[in-house]
Amino acid sequence: MPEEFDYIVVGAGSAGCVLANRLTEDGRHRVLLLEAGGRDTDPWIHIPLGYGRTFTKPEVNWLFQTEPEPHCANRRIQQPRGKVLGGSSSINGLLYLRGHAEDYNHWRQLGCIGWSHDDVLHYFKKSESQERGADAYHGTGGPLAVSDMRDKHPLVDAYLEAVQQAGYRLTPDFNGAEQEGFGYYQTTMRDGMRWSAAKGYLKPAMKRTNLRIETDARASRVLLEGKRAVGVAYLQGNETKTARARGEVILALGAFQSPQLLMLSGIGPADQLRRHGIGVVADRAAVGQDMQDHYTCRFIWKCTEPITLNDTLASFTKSLAAGVRFAVQRRGPLTRGAGTGGGFVRTNSSVAHPDIQTHIAVFSTDKIGTTLHPFSGFNTPFLLLRPESRGRVEIRSADPTDAPLIYGGYLAARKDCETLVEAFRIVRRIMGQSAIARYVASEHEPGAHITSDADILDYIRQRGSTAFHPTTTCRMGADDRAVVDERLRVKGFAGLRVVDASIMPTVVSGNTNGPVVMIGEKGADMIRADARKA
Repeated sequence: MPEEFDYIVVGAGSAGCVLANRLTEDGRHRVLLLEAGGRDTDPWIHIPLGYGRTFTKPEVNWLFQTEPEPHCANRRIQQPRGKVLGGSSSINGLLYLRGHAEDYNHWRQLGCIGWSHDDVLHYFKKSESQERGADAYHGTGGPLAVSDMRDKHPLVDAYLEAVQQAGYRLTPDFNGAEQEGFGYYQTTMRDGMRWSAAKGYLKPAMKRTNLRIETDARASRVLLEGKRAVGVAYLQGNETKTARARGEVILALGAFQSPQLLMLSGIGPADQLRRHGIGVVADRAAVGQDMQDHYTCRFIWKCTEPITLNDTLASFTKSLAAGVRFAVQRRGPLTRGAGTGGGFVRTNSSVAHPDIQTHIAVFSTDKIGTTLHPFSGFNTPFLLLRPESRGRVEIRSADPTDAPLIYGGYLAARKDCETLVEAFRIVRRIMGQSAIARYVASEHEPGAHITSDADILDYIRQRGSTAFHPTTTCRMGADDRAVVDERLRVKGFAGLRVVDASIMPTVVSGNTNGPVVMIGEKGADMIRADARKA
């Protein structure tokens, strides 16, 4: 007979680790956590700069990519996702950002009761172990370590001086009273080491006897009895196994794989399910639809001084020194995340709050995850925070081992294109200020000859990518089209929830890992509260 649990959590990413911790902490409930990847034993996971290695490593990364994007020169665009305990929090660029307060107020305006900024702030604070201490916006003592950058960098200092010369202000805390402005980013690190959701939430829970973790266990479908979820079938090795849930099945596989598993289980667009021979349990046209992501593009600059990460890693002596410094002090280049500094700006005065995010990263490469340039170089990405373009996720077949079909839909909306062209001009204007211009030997890419709106947009289409923040494919809402309700229950079903980035009604204006941890915290509270009422 299949083993029985109170809760089955599918996916040990950022939200799944939170759920596994919170649902077992009182000792009353037995929880099974299923993860398709393995344990987080790869040392590059725990070294902050190691994300450059894990970006293309199939052992810990699903290495998804989109189908050819018609508005992006028919290119396939990378979509890395974590395939390991901790999920994408184990391989991401470590930046800790929450988005803008008005993002969550907008969710509430869309009918998502309990999701305004005032409602969710408690969960951000609860999750956080903030290096700077507690205040009205931050908490201490939570499982997720949030720290300042270990070391300043002259390029970032010059950049922050340049933004002020260009007329922009600094902000002391992107996650505090005012997001708009520039500064150094905070990261999910502690003492110079990555602090993933697996390390912060799952590791302390592993010693509990009421938590079972199964790795290399790929869910193939949710077991349904009528309109109630009663368990999960999963593949492990050469076996197909099943587990039963007395209480709930909770999907936390992320924006690509949560809708995929729903569709494999017969919940999704009926025509798509029938096309792949899957019996239709519920015709839900919105499953996998409305995908939103942050499209990004970047400048690459040749530097006048050998102070970039390119220079460090190109030199045996400098690389050795960096390694020794990290080993002894947990400081230096190996503690850097994807972006060291940056900011949030409005492209024009009619925009209520920032619609563009920028970074400065002290390295350069032709493509993220590939070899660094042989010259001293750095880059300045800019990304679209609130896209109007929409993508979708579909199933490739009825085989759960097949990757989902991902259609990003990037740059389909004219407004997105106009906003990114203006962002391009803003970044170039900042980089022309005297404070940073002294470090610029030349604009390596796209090149100073790219000046017209048409040429700028063409460059953005040809060379842009994504910031790897897919969301909204199992959208929460009060409308009939929404997939889950405000308590994250799949509409029309009992005992089945989705708790991850896919439930966002709209993508937040910033990096998504911190918000997904918040969603996990709030989701766990709602699950426990509903169990007490039952």
